[in-house]
Amino acid sequence: MRQTRRTFLASSASILSAAALPAARPQAGRASNILLCISDDQSWLHTGAGGDPVVRTPGFDRVASEGVLFTQAFCDEPTCGPSRSALLTGQPFCFWLGSYDPHRPYTAGSGQESGKDPAKVDVPPHVPDHPIVRDDILDYYVEVERFDGTVEAALALLEQAGELENTLVVVTSDHGMPFPRAKASLYDYGSRVPLAVRWGDAIPGGGVEPDRDAAFIAMERHDGCRRRGKGYPCRAIRTESHLYIRNFEPTRWPSGSPNAKDCARGIPYGEIDSSPTKTLMMESRDEPGIDHLAELSFGTRSAHELYDLRSDPGQLNNLASDSSAWPVLEQLRDRLMDHLAATGDPRALGLPAPWDYYPYYGRRVNEDWEVDAPPG
Repeated sequence: MRQTRRTFLASSASILSAAALPAARPQAGRASNILLCISDDQSWLHTGAGGDPVVRTPGFDRVASEGVLFTQAFCDEPTCGPSRSALLTGQPFCFWLGSYDPHRPYTAGSGQESGKDPAKVDVPPHVPDHPIVRDDILDYYVEVERFDGTVEAALALLEQAGELENTLVVVTSDHGMPFPRAKASLYDYGSRVPLAVRWGDAIPGGGVEPDRDAAFIAMERHDGCRRRGKGYPCRAIRTESHLYIRNFEPTRWPSGSPNAKDCARGIPYGEIDSSPTKTLMMESRDEPGIDHLAELSFGTRSAHELYDLRSDPGQLNNLASDSSAWPVLEQLRDRLMDHLAATGDPRALGLPAPWDYYPYYGRRVNEDWEVDAPPG
């Protein structure tokens, strides 16, 4: 199986062995420490070690170069609470360094003020290549770098205390960047995260995680942005070559209702955080070059989605209606449903699902907005 962060933390030594690394052992006679550093809303590409040409992340890069860089790391669910809860399930740790960065809001113009060049931004394919978007990404980079500075400070404190070589250091994020078709979605920019692990002599420096077989990802509700508290239940299997998504309620709005009155916070498409990029795409959704991308971000989706990552790494062309792709779709669909059934997922078993009736504790602008009571 492709390794998730949770399975890594649950049995780090055995997994590192399985990854063809020498047996991971702490310093003899000493109990090991654990430092887990987690950013808030950072996609996998946006580190120096990940290959981004603009953002500077010397803290993450040091952990990667002195340990292992995981290039195929995926969160369990691309939204804050569930992702972090999955990490904590059954896990011991010494110190959890949880940052608010790079969560929105950002200081507008901070990226250019820091000296970053918008022309050098590698704009993701699912958002328009527009000056507003480039500046928004630069502002996001500033906060990625601020988180990384916190990581650097933590590493320095461990060095000063003589504990760095005896500490398992994990640096990751809860899910992807807060942009349309990213955070709170099962596409790579929502669910694929940076991950680097360092553990002194137990992990040789400069290692890269070998390819894994598959990752399973789920999503229910990020925020209260549909009538009566309903979520958008979807599950995915992501292999090296394909992404298959099963949307269990395709008549619902995946990014939240376009009607602000249907959202507890009074925000149209409330699963997507408010941002200059979102505003541009909403206000210009009929313009050539933006219209198609806006529909992908804000529109409804079919029950089945299939993307060939070899020809479509940005996951923009759904092949589910292409008969030539049906054998692959059916294979991945069956594999996903078998996994969901084996793990007791009520969506796959046709059982009542509790998530549509969970209480909502977030910010509430629409005072008459409420969640349906459970049936019975």
